[in-house]
Amino acid sequence: MSTPIKTPKSLVDSTVKILTDRLRDEYTAHYFYRNATNWCAGIGYLKAATFFAQEAENELDHAKGLQKYLVDWNVMPLLPSIKPNITFTDLVDIINKAYALEYSLFESYMADSKELFVSDLSTFDFLTTYRTGQTESVIEYSDLLNAAMLVNTDNKFEVLYFEQTYF
Repeated sequence: MSTPIKTPKSLVDSTVKILTDRLRDEYTAHYFYRNATNWCAGIGYLKAATFFAQEAENELDHAKGLQKYLVDWNVMPLLPSIKPNITFTDLVDIINKAYALEYSLFESYMADSKELFVSDLSTFDFLTTYRTGQTESVIEYSDLLNAAMLVNTDNKFEVLYFEQTYF
C-alpha cells in the first residue's frame, strides 16, 4: 500500500477575494495608463507617452505578481473583465485621474494589509512591495500635481514646457 498524497494547502477565501480585487485594480490601472499613453502620443506629448507606457507596464507586472502568488498557493486566479471607458481632456486631466487612481490603490492596499496582518501574515508580507510601490506612486503624482500648479494650463506652450520638464 502506497503512502497517500497530501492535498497542498491553499489561501482562505477572504484572502483570495482581497487579491482578486487588487488584481482587477491593477488591470484597470494598466488599461488606464495604456489609454493615457495613446492619448499623449496622439497629441504629441511624447515624453509623457513614454512615461505612461512604462506606468502601464509596471501595472501589468503588479498584476502578474498577484497572479503568481495566487497560483503558487494553489489558487487559479480569475482574470477580471475590464471595460475601460476612459477619456481625457488634457495632460493635467490625466495627472489628476492618475493621482486619484493611485491614491485609491494605496488606500485599498493599506486596508487589505490591516485585515491580512491579523488573518494571513504571509500574504501581508507579500503585499509589502505593493504598499511601498503605491506610496511611491502617490508621492510621484503628488509632485506632478504640485508642479502643474505652477503652470497656466490654458497656455499650450506652458503645458508643453511642463511636459518636457517633468516627464
